[in-house]
Amino acid sequence: MINSKLKTPLLALSLSAALVACGQGPQQQDASTESTKEKGMQQMQKPVVYQVFTRLFGNTNTTNEPWGTLEQNGVGKFADFSDAALEGIKELGVTHIWYTGVLHHAMVTDYSDFGLPSDDPDVVKGRAGSPYAIKDYYNVNPDLASKPADRLREFEELIERTHKHGMKVIIDIVPNHVARDYHSISKPQGITDFGANDDTSVAYKRDNNFYYVAGEDFIVPQDANYQVLGGQSHPLADGKFAESPAKWTGNGARKAQPDINDWYETVKINYGVKPDGSYDFPRLPDNYAELDYRAHYAFWQEQELPDSWYKFRDITQYWLEKGVDGFRYDMAEMVPVEFWSFLNSSIKMSNPDAFLLAEVYNPELYRPYIHLGKMDYLYDKVGFYDSLKAIIQGKAEASELLATHQEVVDIEQHMLHFLENHDEQRLASPDFAGDMRWGKPAMTVSTLIGRSPSMLYFGQTVGEDGSEEPGFGDPTRTSIFDYIGVPAHQQWMNGGKFDGGALNDEQRALRQFYIDLMALNSLPAIVAGELIPVPNSAPHAVISFERRLGEQRIVVVANFGKHPVFVDIEPEEAMVGKTLLGTDPLYLEKKIPIKLPYQGVSVFQMGVQVDEY
Repeated sequence: MINSKLKTPLLALSLSAALVACGQGPQQQDASTESTKEKGMQQMQKPVVYQVFTRLFGNTNTTNEPWGTLEQNGVGKFADFSDAALEGIKELGVTHIWYTGVLHHAMVTDYSDFGLPSDDPDVVKGRAGSPYAIKDYYNVNPDLASKPADRLREFEELIERTHKHGMKVIIDIVPNHVARDYHSISKPQGITDFGANDDTSVAYKRDNNFYYVAGEDFIVPQDANYQVLGGQSHPLADGKFAESPAKWTGNGARKAQPDINDWYETVKINYGVKPDGSYDFPRLPDNYAELDYRAHYAFWQEQELPDSWYKFRDITQYWLEKGVDGFRYDMAEMVPVEFWSFLNSSIKMSNPDAFLLAEVYNPELYRPYIHLGKMDYLYDKVGFYDSLKAIIQGKAEASELLATHQEVVDIEQHMLHFLENHDEQRLASPDFAGDMRWGKPAMTVSTLIGRSPSMLYFGQTVGEDGSEEPGFGDPTRTSIFDYIGVPAHQQWMNGGKFDGGALNDEQRALRQFYIDLMALNSLPAIVAGELIPVPNSAPHAVISFERRLGEQRIVVVANFGKHPVFVDIEPEEAMVGKTLLGTDPLYLEKKIPIKLPYQGVSVFQMGVQVDEY
């Protein structure tokens, strides 16, 4: 019932646009009607998120010394997102840029001249630091500024440039934890730091911001196989960090000395969840799953809530006022759903169009976090991404993906699809696919199978394989902890021209494929059409389906086999097709024979007249 309510307005708009797109509308329209049509078609485009690790994007240094300093390995800046760079991103059909690692987090680099001394490397991962160990929510990473004293202004200018190029800005919010040495020097008047008013004599109190190991001092974790900064000397690298009493670690570890595999660089935020797991705040009535954000907002105005709730409300409102258009929430499932109802309804009251994306991996929480927590989008990782990866690696049959997609069919428009992000192995890495060309069938199906938004990770479209040995980070994933250059991406950067001039022919062809594919996100049948499985003669290797809205029919066929395949597909009606992407279909009988190369795809529109073909 909830799903039908959500999709009805979009489908009505989509059907109208589909009739125009399929030639059903009037032959001539006045300027006003044309303007309305253009606006409607802009609204029709499915969201495409471009995740960029901000620190690495503009770095032209190719040294890549393990555990290298900023001076050795270089670092990208806000200013590197020039007009040319942003146009290159926009060319991929991007609607939102997720600038990862913007907020000021713990790092080893010393900015004492600006009142920002080095953090203790004993509680920092990597030399550049984790973007998810935030130490000041009211300012940005000084690494990213050409002039560190002007870092906030430089980010505000980047927001303006991004908007000028027709894209919106997303940044991370990490409500589950903060850096172990959180301290804001930029907080507005009237704002207090996390933990400033805590009663540290007890493990838990509702309005404490942290949990405590009362009476015990923090002890730095030890491991014989790990050396801080790779064994390089540093005046603070002494195996000690002063914290008394010790706080619970970000992943919930409750010992004064966490394990080396715990999130020891962070401390967990208290939202009024008692140590026994019971809640110290009001619960939402079940019927609120069917109510909009305004009703949720009104509900919370009458409640007395834990202090941490208000702190994060103030943080998000601060960034909305700076022009940020949305947030990606790290490990959202580790924070109670009631808090998300409170926070997201507050955000939507300020900006109803804010883009709210959450990292949630427990399928049992998907629907509560969407309907009660008022999330716009969740990662479709455990279902869709994991299934797609298994198919690419030959561990599952292609036909299984449609069944996986059906498991979230009632919420599929809320489930963001991706092949890469900062947590996952690069597609071209040997441990994943080992070949960047697998992006063709994988991203085609990921993008076109449903109404879900898509996400691209920087470097993905030119075959970045994550093979560099940066220090703390592991190969196969582009490091988020170290100062490095990103080789394939640097070829597209071409020394700051952002014109792809240093790409090879294969990389150029792959990027063009992504451009052509993401352009299909404006087709009404792809934005809002019905998914219809299409039988084929090789279901173990080939996925085929149709997206239909009104008279527009888009058929997608993708080969996940290890060899070329000649496959018959059986759409409901025999019609002529016009190729939109990939291999040309042959002429149609009731069965359509298509020859798909290795990693090949065919996307075509049914119902085109023969003289148009």
